[in-house]
Amino acid sequence: MTTLAEALAHPRSSVRLQAVMTAGTDADAADLDLLVRQCAAEPDFFVRDMLTWALTRLPADLVVPRLLTELRDGGRQARSQALHTLSKVGDRRAWSDVMAHLGDVDDEVAKAAWRAAVALAPDDRRAEVADRLVELLGRGDDSLRRSLSRSVVALGEDVAGPALDRAAQSSRPAVRDHVDEVRRLFRDPHSASDAALAAARREVALGRTRSAKG
Repeated sequence: MTTLAEALAHPRSSVRLQAVMTAGTDADAADLDLLVRQCAAEPDFFVRDMLTWALTRLPADLVVPRLLTELRDGGRQARSQALHTLSKVGDRRAWSDVMAHLGDVDDEVAKAAWRAAVALAPDDRRAEVADRLVELLGRGDDSLRRSLSRSVVALGEDVAGPALDRAAQSSRPAVRDHVDEVRRLFRDPHSASDAALAAARREVALGRTRSAKG
């Protein structure tokens, strides 16, 4: 009989996916460390997502401290996956630890932290999350800015509005432009998807131009 550890080491992602699905269906706290370690190493997105689901099936009192250890000591993928899983576990005791990663230098970790901070924020601390996220406006490329915009919008205009008003007075054009993007997203939630599609089309066109030039 194949053990969970053996299945997770299998080169085929479908085998690993099935193993994690089974582990989540028959949740056993004895699998916690193995599942968390796999989060840090798993190359397949769908398996990682299933790992998160399997971890949410275990008691939060066991899972949250283990994820916080990963968040503190783990590498890039370990931290990003820990943040994503914490947002799905939904235990607000992790919120302050999540907040410490909003400005992470790694974009993927930062994006996961933004989403988790919004998901876990106590009702009376949501304005604090808005302030911290708005302070980051202007960071990164189009994709990163869209992720940050969506996190700000998820807090609601009543919560984020005052912070956006202050940011609109910034001396940095990139920040002011980003404020405008967020406000457009409040007015039209589909505008981010339209922008992503336009960016993809530009990349395709640029690729064709490069190919034509040889």
